[in-house]
This record gives sequence, structure tokens and C-alpha cells, in this order.
Amino acid sequence: MNKNLDIAPLRSFVAIADCGGFQRAATHLHLTQGAVSQHVRKLEDAVGRQLVQRHGRGSRFTPDGDELLAVARQILDLHDNALRGFGVRSEDILTIGSTEHGAAQLLPALASALGRAAPQFSVRFRIDRGGALRDGLARRRIDLALLLNSDDPSAIQVGDLELTWYSAPGWQPPPRPDPVPIVAFDSPCALRSRALETLSEVDLPASIRAEAPQLGGVHAAVATGVGVALLATLGRTPEGLVPCFDLPAAKPLRLSVGARPGLPAATVKTAADALRPLLAPPLRLAAGA
Repeated sequence: MNKNLDIAPLRSFVAIADCGGFQRAATHLHLTQGAVSQHVRKLEDAVGRQLVQRHGRGSRFTPDGDELLAVARQILDLHDNALRGFGVRSEDILTIGSTEHGAAQLLPALASALGRAAPQFSVRFRIDRGGALRDGLARRRIDLALLLNSDDPSAIQVGDLELTWYSAPGWQPPPRPDPVPIVAFDSPCALRSRALETLSEVDLPASIRAEAPQLGGVHAAVATGVGVALLATLGRTPEGLVPCFDLPAAKPLRLSVGARPGLPAATVKTAADALRPLLAPPLRLAAGA
């Protein structure tokens, strides 16, 4: 076999997913956007498949790209764990974990604030499910994590994420007593639970009609008209969807910052202070989240 998946291109590939695009990945890795693009082309040459395709003004992973992304994370975890096993440390890297819900809006601002307040750190993102983030903090694989409705007494609450129902254009709720069709993340999920609780409180029956492990899958299912989803978007309507005001408003979710044991308190405070303005009332729309 004369093809290789090199570590540097894999890091760029994962950074594109975690940072939300080529330019943000380049900034995060201290590379040019051209270098990140070249890394993707090297990976595409290695696997013989298209991994990224144009989507509107941006880009998105192909199904093969999504498959390689999962493998890339495993390879990088093994690589970095091997180095740590030999005592090689990267103390200047600060790993921040988040679910997908607010990552695109919250993480870039958080990284910028930390860059100004703690320039000795190089910020790395980790996008995962809430349970995996809490496990990462406990195992010290993640330094900071943005947690929804956390019951951890050591986590610092920074504000509330407003929640909005989204549907395909023209979608209408079914007549009673038919259940409201719901599109949700795989269980367990704070948004999924809040959606069902919100409808139950007003005696509206609900039925999970589609499930997905990632945000893109939820968006795609809602866009087909199969059902509605309760999302946290900070007021930015996802492409192809519209806010749905025909259903009862949902209570917001509490956003907190969790920290791994031993992380300096000043670093945690900087992160919390950077997030609070993003959740302040002037920036929250009635349909935000």
C-alpha cells in the first residue's frame, strides 16, 4: 500500500469540522487557508474519494468525508495518547468541548477571548455529545466544556440558551388528537427532552418521527417536512428552515462552563466572562437558542 493518511492533514480535516470551515480551521492551526485546502486534497488523493463539496457559499463533508472524520478522530486520539504515554506534553494546548448546538456561534468568540486573555494557549475544539464531554473532563482529555443543564456544582453558569421550534416552509401542526411529529437528536439529549416536556405540559401528544446523531441530520430531516425540531441557534435560522410559532414556547436551557480538575480558576473565569455577553438579552431573539 503506497498511500498514507498523514497526521498534519488529518488535523486540518478535523479542524474544519470542529471550527466550522476552512478559514477558521486555518486560523486555529496557524496555517494559511491554502495549506488547509492542500491537506484536504492530500487526503482525497490518499482515499480516492471526494471528501468535501461546495454548499451554498461554504462547503460541507460528503458521506465519505463524514466517514473519514470519525476515523481521523480515532487516529489522532491514538497518536496523541501514544506521545503522552512517553511523557510528551503539550501544555500550551487548551481543548474546549461543546455540543453542536451553539458551537458555530459560541466557540469562535470564546477562542478569540481566550487568545487575548491567555495568549500562551493554543485552542483546540472538540465537538461531541454531552455525556462524552463530561467524561472527557473527568479523564482530563478536555480542559473546558460548554454544558447544557449541567448538575455539576463546580460548573459555572453563564446564561440561558433560548430555544426555537423550526420547520420546513409551509409546515403546519397536525390537527388534534394527532401527535406532533418531532425530529430529535439521539437520546440522551437535553433538547430532545425539553421538546417532549414542552408539548406534554400543554397536553399536546408528540411522536419522534426522525432521529439523528448530528445536527446536519436533524436539519435535513426537518427540511423534508417530516417534523419539527427544537433547536438552539442564537437567533440564526438554519438554511432551508423557518421558525415555527404555532407550538408552545420552550423554556431555555441553562449553559454552564465545566472544567477539568486542576485547570487554573483564572482560565475558567475568562471562558465564562467571554460567553456571558453572547447570551445577554440584547443579543437573544425570541426565536434564538
